[in-house]
Amino acid sequence: MYPYGYGYYFDPTYILIIIGVIITMIASSKMNSTFRRYSRVRCHCGLTGSQAAERILNQAGIYDVSVERVSGNLTDHYDPKNKVLRLSDATYGSDSIAAIGVAAHECGHAVQHQQGYAPLKIRGAIVPAVNLGSNLSWLFILGGVILGMNQTLLNVGILLFSLAVIFQLVTLPVEFNASSRALRILGSTGIMYEDEVGQTRKVLSAAALTYVAGAASALLSLLRLIILFGGRDND
Repeated sequence: MYPYGYGYYFDPTYILIIIGVIITMIASSKMNSTFRRYSRVRCHCGLTGSQAAERILNQAGIYDVSVERVSGNLTDHYDPKNKVLRLSDATYGSDSIAAIGVAAHECGHAVQHQQGYAPLKIRGAIVPAVNLGSNLSWLFILGGVILGMNQTLLNVGILLFSLAVIFQLVTLPVEFNASSRALRILGSTGIMYEDEVGQTRKVLSAAALTYVAGAASALLSLLRLIILFGGRDND
């Protein structure tokens, strides 16, 4: 903390947080605008997102994954534990380029699961530790500050927080690979024409930016914690 004006202090490490927020906002805005644009473009195949998902799963030889509707906007996800592919309202019943692209992306995760894709398995394995670390990291950091900058507690807090950063980084190859699989499947199965695959690539690339932004924001937050609390002397 540094003096600024009269009785006020400015912490320059807040700049890292601000940068992270800006990056996240830009990525989210890009994703939403791209999805809205291509949600108005119908796919020639006439399939809805749910129908396209079922066709892709069947052609991949995956018959034990169900497709369900889930409320919300862009809440689409694949649940590997229950083997359920959940599509949001904007995706499930829509025959747009954006909807089918998102559905195919989630099918990409189902294919990853079926084939034992290593990064997906790693991400699933660290989820319990990440959840625990997210809940406890700030308690250790707060405890370290209250107890006179206790370095041991601070280090434990930073280490626990870093688990969330690792999760974000492992997520990147999982999402990129799912998008690559989706684009190949859409082209090879004839669900989309070549130009439609190109439009879908724009949608999935915009979605990928949100994961990159999330990872960058997490790294910046970790860097801030290290600058503030890492390597302090206990004197």
